[in-house]
Amino acid sequence: MADDQEKTEEPTDKKIEDARKEGNVPKSQDASGVVTLFVAILAFLLLFPYMSSHMILLFKYYFSLLGMHLDRAMLIDIAIITIREFLLIVMPMAIAVAIAGVIAALSQFGFLFTTKAIMPDFKKINPIKGAKNLFSMKKIIEGVKITFKSFTTLGIGFVFFFIFIMELPTVALFGLDDQLDWLKDKMLIIAFVMLLIIFIFAIIDIVIVRKQYFDGLKMSKQEIKDEMKNMDGDPMIKAKIRQIQMEASKKRMMSEVPNADVVITNPTHYAVAIKYDEEKYNAPVVVAKGMDNIAQQIKKIARENNVHVVQNPPLARSLYAQVEIDKPIPSELFAAVAEVLAYVYKMNKK
Repeated sequence: MADDQEKTEEPTDKKIEDARKEGNVPKSQDASGVVTLFVAILAFLLLFPYMSSHMILLFKYYFSLLGMHLDRAMLIDIAIITIREFLLIVMPMAIAVAIAGVIAALSQFGFLFTTKAIMPDFKKINPIKGAKNLFSMKKIIEGVKITFKSFTTLGIGFVFFFIFIMELPTVALFGLDDQLDWLKDKMLIIAFVMLLIIFIFAIIDIVIVRKQYFDGLKMSKQEIKDEMKNMDGDPMIKAKIRQIQMEASKKRMMSEVPNADVVITNPTHYAVAIKYDEEKYNAPVVVAKGMDNIAQQIKKIARENNVHVVQNPPLARSLYAQVEIDKPIPSELFAAVAEVLAYVYKMNKK
């Protein structure tokens, strides 16, 4: 019983789909960061001429203000122009990064729309439970991982940044266009170095996240049994339904016995009721059949309704084995059945 409760089995497709509907999907923040940073770098390269032109225009505007008297109206004008140019510079990059974030999410778990993840859950604001989660081993490990990744990435980035800072006295002698080109080159170098570091962390993080995700969804043998029971229906209920259907079918079959022309028996084990209506059927039809107790009931109903009961063991066994209820008899049994019907019709003076 203990083995049935241990979560040792891989999650079923239904368990994964149910978790997905609740917004529980494997998502690596590092993988999203790699995609976002890559798109940001690509957008920066493509948009750099556009961005640099607006930056140059903004600097020229500031230089044009040298020696001018600054009043309240002038300050408002400077603020408006600065905000406008800043938005024109930043917005294309911001849109590109936002699209990158969406692409990163779709690439990991596809399109998903659910409101369950944002529905209020008062259990989550339980201070005792919250404190336990805050100081849980999982949170501690997660904190160590984030700290290590952050210090590693920022540390290596700072080394490159410090090296580039040492070049500033020389760069200060460059023209504005050359300074912007230098800035672009150094930013790209730092960005690609950090992208490489984050990419390595992302590969590791994806493996860890997916393993933790599927380990968290693992099921016990009893849970799998319960899920199959819920999907296929309770076996006891299905058996009860089959029993009811069989009883209804039996009642309908027994109701046709009084209308039969003859019941052919073997005299104790088999009973087959046959009806022939030449206006409706091209051949005699089996309207009821049964073994043992059901055979005895068929014979009893037949005698109560003056339906002839004829003993013919070989024919009774053949009809029982070869013909389903409400189906005509096969051609190879025509002669034998015709002989029985002829006898019955003669007895009934038909």
